[in-house]
Amino acid sequence: MGAGKSTIGAEVARRLGRPLVSTDALVEEAAGTSIERLFAERGEEAFRALEESHALEALARGRLSVLDLGGGAVLSARTRAALAESAFTVFLDVPVAESWKRVAGSNRPLAREREAFVELHARRVNVYEEVADARAQDADGVVLAAAGAHVEEGSLERLAACVPGDGPVELVVDETVDRLHGARASTALGERLRGRHVVPAGERAKTAAVVERLWSSLRVDRGGTLVALGGGATTDVAGFVAATYLRGIAWVPVPSTLVGQVDAGIGGKVGIDLERGKNLVGAFHWPARAVIDPGLLATLSEAERANGLAEVVKTGLLADAPLWELDPVEQVRRCAAFKAAICLRDPHDRGERAQLNLGHTFAHALEAASGYELAHGRAVALGLVAALRLSGLGELAEETARLLDVRPVRVDREAAWEALQRDKKAVGGEVRLVLLARPGEPRIGVPLPPAEVRAALDALID
Repeated sequence: MGAGKSTIGAEVARRLGRPLVSTDALVEEAAGTSIERLFAERGEEAFRALEESHALEALARGRLSVLDLGGGAVLSARTRAALAESAFTVFLDVPVAESWKRVAGSNRPLAREREAFVELHARRVNVYEEVADARAQDADGVVLAAAGAHVEEGSLERLAACVPGDGPVELVVDETVDRLHGARASTALGERLRGRHVVPAGERAKTAAVVERLWSSLRVDRGGTLVALGGGATTDVAGFVAATYLRGIAWVPVPSTLVGQVDAGIGGKVGIDLERGKNLVGAFHWPARAVIDPGLLATLSEAERANGLAEVVKTGLLADAPLWELDPVEQVRRCAAFKAAICLRDPHDRGERAQLNLGHTFAHALEAASGYELAHGRAVALGLVAALRLSGLGELAEETARLLDVRPVRVDREAAWEALQRDKKAVGGEVRLVLLARPGEPRIGVPLPPAEVRAALDALID
């Protein structure tokens, strides 16, 4: 009681695009009276019987929904078994003093006296912990938990515990991050670590040659897990290897850059580049868990922080929130939660997930034209400006250009245009763009005359 289940449940349901089912509301509807009167007239035993019946019915439907269970619902062994079978269960872990403050003076039958309330919590908390797949305190936390994303400073030091299961682990780490954090990660994995593999830093890792080398050197079986420590390129290539090795093994990204923590490490999109385009070979392979330690960002250069800021700004434009103004830990958490919700709604990129490509059609073309020498974040910053201009949001485009210190880049114009026309989101050879009606309102799959698109691209090139 007082943990915020109703409020948070409604917000999580909205973010995930799923119906909210409240067992309390179902009980009141079936009984034709309030829970308070039901307790008074028929007793707690009658209430629990109705609660169990409706919880089991809701869990048996097999619909994707958000189920708001009353605080005593999990005292039922049958309900606990049904949750284990067919639900991902989150314990809203709010301090009992805070819960009491919220319900004191209400008409809740089991919240009349503080001492009894505290004692009730003490009796139930072990059951809550037993039944829960994860803990959270707010809607962001629930969404992150549902997506398997663990955001916590210092989590690298507890990596073995954060990697699900107890099977063997092999570590893939890029050469730059290996010098900074490789030893800590290896020590943290302890006896679970059976092998480690160093790959080139950046896009140089995302090649068929690196993939083949990893395939040939892995020794884990299907019970093993591949852990990827590094930036977005490292998690991309390692995730692709995990998706294809032995027809798929578990993997855990541990993104070490701002780009990785707010974007690339979330959602299970993995892949490699071809000479003629970025991410043209890939798969969807959802991580067993994403371990996001904002403390790793302390070792980033200013250039790399600026690189990641472009993805933060992109997320803020889509969410209509100035996420770039938050402190680093909350910035990572909010961005990761926003992306996680979209990916849970559209895990295979068949609809609204495409909004996350805002600015990326131009960015990928510029990267390809540069031979992947252009930093991804700088390319995204340029792409955002182009997309906002084509959206008719000129003032916002210039504000974004100033915020991200956007400057034209020197690449071959024809090579960039050819790469843009090969964009994987093209339909029938026609480029489709992600634009904004206004912040918070993306427009997906927008066709524009090629001359307009080419002019927007040319404006980005020195």
